[in-house]
Amino acid sequence: MSARSYSLLGLWPLLRKWRRPVLGALLLAIIGSVLVALLLPNIYKSTAVFYPTNPETIDPDRLVEERSNGNLVPSLTPGGRAEDLDRIITIGQSQPIAELIIKRFHLHEHYKLGQPGDELADQYVLDEFSSNLSIVHNERDAIELTFQDKDKVLAAQVVNAMTQAIDSFNQQLTLENRRKIIDLYRERANFLEHEHSQIRDSLIRFRRRYGIYGMQMESRYLAKEIVETETALRQAEGEVAAGGGSAAKVAGLRRALRGLTQADGGNALNLENFTAGNDELTTLAIRFQDVQGRLVRARGAYETARLAISGKISSIYVVQKAYPAARKSKPIRWLIVVGSVVVTFVLAVVFIALLEAYRRNASSELAATYPD
Repeated sequence: MSARSYSLLGLWPLLRKWRRPVLGALLLAIIGSVLVALLLPNIYKSTAVFYPTNPETIDPDRLVEERSNGNLVPSLTPGGRAEDLDRIITIGQSQPIAELIIKRFHLHEHYKLGQPGDELADQYVLDEFSSNLSIVHNERDAIELTFQDKDKVLAAQVVNAMTQAIDSFNQQLTLENRRKIIDLYRERANFLEHEHSQIRDSLIRFRRRYGIYGMQMESRYLAKEIVETETALRQAEGEVAAGGGSAAKVAGLRRALRGLTQADGGNALNLENFTAGNDELTTLAIRFQDVQGRLVRARGAYETARLAISGKISSIYVVQKAYPAARKSKPIRWLIVVGSVVVTFVLAVVFIALLEAYRRNASSELAATYPD
């Protein structure tokens, strides 16, 4: 016995036969869907678009850069790195951000889901808030933060508040590390300042001890005086040996030569002290200049980094702020009505076809049982 075949054309007689119930069902579907569509509140959607920055928080020297006009400007640039995008999305979806916004905008009262402090009410409000929130990474490597609500002004306010909260939380993630780095810069500057002071005191002490004060051509002056004094001494000694001259002049020249050559001779500048202290003072002077240059650079780096961090540079670049929507995003009422009518019609056709098939099979079985 071959199976009965069905076609769409075969449904037409059934629809004509059952046209009244079908039309009644469609009419009820239209009325019901229209009532439901009219009772549904309008939902408005607001969206903000922003880029995360790529802050070089581990190196304060890179927090600012100097332009050709001498102005210091932040060196933070918009970043589309995966880690920056993931960090922003994670912060936006975190519970602390949600609880902050729920408390700020009194969403318990807005959603009419109980009072704050009740665990069930808090969870219901959190679930409702999360279902209305969307934060995604779009194809242009930007972050789109969207919130929908029946109050279009509230939706825009929530999005802008969340943008600010995400920026604040993102800065807080690295604030402690940046403070530690600033402390390191300050400690380095203080250490170099202490070293600078010690080397300067050592230089003063050694100059007084050896009589070397950094006069220009000091060594040439000392050598010239020694040679001239020694020459004059030799001449005076020769005159005395020849039976002339003055013994007092010779004694005076000898004393002058002793003062120029020996530390106990009485001269502040003498060959013995100059030779003993020249190398040591030269090394100290070189070290003093090096520490002085490093100290100047360290102070500049510390002040620059402190200025950059204390400026509270935003960690995101907002391309588009959220504004109250001019048009609703849902519900699409005509689609609800059309969809309800189509679904009702399909279900009615299926029900009629099954009912007719059941009756036909029942009649065939009855005829086979009682052939007369």
